[in-house]
Amino acid sequence: MPTINIRTDAKLKKAATKILEGMGLDMSSAVKLFLSQVVITKKIPFQIRTVNGFTIEEEEEMIKEMKETEKLIKEGKVKLYDSAKELHDDILRGL
Repeated sequence: MPTINIRTDAKLKKAATKILEGMGLDMSSAVKLFLSQVVITKKIPFQIRTVNGFTIEEEEEMIKEMKETEKLIKEGKVKLYDSAKELHDDILRGL
């Protein structure tokens, strides 16, 4: 049977091994499972997520919204608050 060598850092390998063992899998079985699913589905068998845990699309949307908010702040169209109390008082006044 052919062998596949994979290079990764020790920290990632240790963390993945611990999680996989909790699922009753070893690293070899997990890689075989992954490759089988790639063949069956003809794609990566899961959503790719950023280091923040979001999909790429979700993260791009958040960045877009942040830029829009920053623009509104620069244009003075958004009220900023120095404290939660100040915000709470405005909410109670209906602003």
